[in-house]
This record gives sequence, C-alpha cells and structure tokens, in this order.
Amino acid sequence: MYEASVGLFVPYLRNLSGLLDKGVAHAEARKFDSAILLGMRLSPNMYDLAQQVGEACRHAVVAPALLAQREPVALPALEHDMAGLQARIATSIEFIESLPRAAIDAAAERDVTFRLKNGTELPFTGRSLLLTFSIPQFFFHVTTAYDLLRHAGVELVKKDFLGRK
Repeated sequence: MYEASVGLFVPYLRNLSGLLDKGVAHAEARKFDSAILLGMRLSPNMYDLAQQVGEACRHAVVAPALLAQREPVALPALEHDMAGLQARIATSIEFIESLPRAAIDAAAERDVTFRLKNGTELPFTGRSLLLTFSIPQFFFHVTTAYDLLRHAGVELVKKDFLGRK
C-alpha cells in the first residue's frame, strides 16, 4: 500500500514539477509571462492548469493521510503563479514522505472515508480508495496538466511525464 501510494505519488509529483519548469522555460524563451499558462483550459468547463496541479496535489496528500490515519497537511492557498504551485508540490511531497510506512501498509482492508469539496463523504476500504479513486484522480489531473502544457507549445515528450531519462 505504501509503494502504491507514496511510492507512486512522489515521483510523479516531481515529474509534474519538472513539467512546470519546462513551462516557465518555454515562456521565458518566448518572452511572455508564464502565469498565462496557468489559466489555460482544454474546455471552458474544465479546471485550468493551476487547478489541475492543485487537484493532483490534493489527491496525493489526502489518500496517504487517510491510509495512515493522519490529518492531511494544510496546503497553501492555490495561487496562479508558478512559484506557488512549486511550493504546493514541495509541501505535498514533504508531507507524504513523512507518513509512516507501517500504518499505510496496514490500511488495505481498513474503512476510510474520502470527503469531497462539497462535503459529500465517500466510503472505501484503503485498497479501493487507492486503486479505484485516488490513483485514477491523481493521474487524470497530472495528465491533463501535461496535455495543457503540450497544447501551449511546451516541448514535452512522454519521458517528461514518466520521469525516465
């Protein structure tokens, strides 16, 4: 359970940070404010890039916290600037790496409840939370962030997403 949560979220959060770095470099090379990228959307009713990053961090923090029976770290307010998003990613990584492996590994059959932003509570076992909800949510938001940056012309390849050199 630990490897499927912390062991998965941390490297992909680092990859997401790298994607944002490439977005900043792209903006600097083309002499525009990188904050413009953060407001981009694939569709008018979808989250923008900043919100995609925010949601990826939220799922990466909340799921392992629930598994470890800890309160999730309070992430900084979602800002539409690259430095703020990088700080959010760094805070997320630091928090989830601090969670106890044994508690997370013991959570597969434990009942956990995920609370949506609107207050709705969704019941899961630890395993079903991770495999059917949190990991898919996390990758949806990371993938959408990647796609938004690619759509903006940032030179990214699959290796940037996967983190393989």
